[in-house]
Amino acid sequence: MFNYSFYSFNDTFKSGNEYSALREFESSFSIFHGYASIVVCIFGVCTNIFNITILTRRDMRTPTNIILSWLAVADILTMLPYIPFAIHFYCPNSPPFIAPEKYSYKWILYMLFVINSAATTHTISNWLGVSLSFFRFLQMRSTSRGPLAKERRITQVKIVTVIIYLTSCMILVPNYLTNEIESHPGPRNTTIYRVKSNETDGLVVINFVIYAVVAKVVPCLLMIVFSGSLVYTVSYKNRHRRKRLAAAGKKSKRDTRQTTTTRMLLVVIVLFLLTELPQGIMILVSASIPHFYDNVYSLLGDFMDFIALLNTAINFVLYCIMSQQFRYRFIQMYLRRKRPHQVLEDTGNTSERLYLKKPLGKISVTY
Repeated sequence: MFNYSFYSFNDTFKSGNEYSALREFESSFSIFHGYASIVVCIFGVCTNIFNITILTRRDMRTPTNIILSWLAVADILTMLPYIPFAIHFYCPNSPPFIAPEKYSYKWILYMLFVINSAATTHTISNWLGVSLSFFRFLQMRSTSRGPLAKERRITQVKIVTVIIYLTSCMILVPNYLTNEIESHPGPRNTTIYRVKSNETDGLVVINFVIYAVVAKVVPCLLMIVFSGSLVYTVSYKNRHRRKRLAAAGKKSKRDTRQTTTTRMLLVVIVLFLLTELPQGIMILVSASIPHFYDNVYSLLGDFMDFIALLNTAINFVLYCIMSQQFRYRFIQMYLRRKRPHQVLEDTGNTSERLYLKKPLGKISVTY
C-alpha cells in the first residue's frame, strides 16, 4: 500500500519532461502529506474505536455489524503504525542528504514493518468488503427469519472473518520475504539505509502481480458482482413492496430498514472500489511497462496513501449520516442523551416495527 520511494536518490528516476507535472504535484503534496495524514489517522483511530464499541453491543449484534466491527479493527491496524511513521519521515519531509539521521537502520526497519502491515490490513479490508457484499446479498435473498437463522449467519460470518485474517497473512509471506534493506554512504561520514528496489527481479515482479491480483483486483471485481446483484435484489423487492402497498390502497412513505442499511453498505463498498481498484490496475501496469513504477506510480504514492487513509477513517461519518440506529446509539453512549418517545422506524414488517417506549438502551433491534 504505502509508497517508500519518497526518499529514493535522484538517479533512480528517469530523465525527461513528460512527467514534470507529476513530479511537481508529488513535490507539492509531500509538503503537507505528513501533517494531513496524522490528522486523518488520529481521527480515524478514534472514530473506529467508536464503531467497534457501538457495533459490538448486544442489541447491535448482526452479521453485517460483525463484519463492520472487524473492518474497523483492520482500519485501526492500518492507521496506528502510520502515525509515528508520518511524524518521523514527513514532519518535515527531509531528503537523506539533508537529514541522514532519519534514515537509520531501525527507522527503515520500522518503515518495512509499516509497508508489510499495511499491505496485510488492506488485503484483509478488501476481502471483508467482499464478504460484506456477499452476506448482505444472501440475507436479502433469503426467506429465513428468526433468531436461529440469525445465529447461523453470525456463526458463518465469524468463520469467514477468521479465514480472511489468517489467509491474508499467509498469502503475503512471499511479499514480506522479498523486501530487503540496503545501505549507502551518506553525508558527514554517515550511513543511509533504504528499502531495496527490486523491480527487475523476476520473483519480486511475480509477487508484485500476485499482490495486485489477489489483494486488489479480484476483491474489487467480486465486490462489483455482488454489489450489482444486491442493487438488483433491492430494486426488485422495493418494486414488489410498492405494488403490494398500492393494491392495499397505501402509500410507501419511507424505505425499509433493510433498504437503508443496504444503501449505506453500498456506499462503503463504492469507496473501496474507488480507492483500491485504480491502485491495483496501476500495480499491474507497473509490472508490465518499464519505468512506469518510477515515473508514475511512485510519484503518486503519497497521494494514493492519503486517499487510502481517508477511506479507512470515513466510515464513522457514513454510519452517522446514513444509519439512524447507529446515530441514536452514539448519542446515547457518548453524548449521554436519551431520545424522546417516538416511532423509530417502520420497516413494513410489523415484527420489526420499533417504538421508543423505553430508554434506547433496552431496545433490541436487528437489521
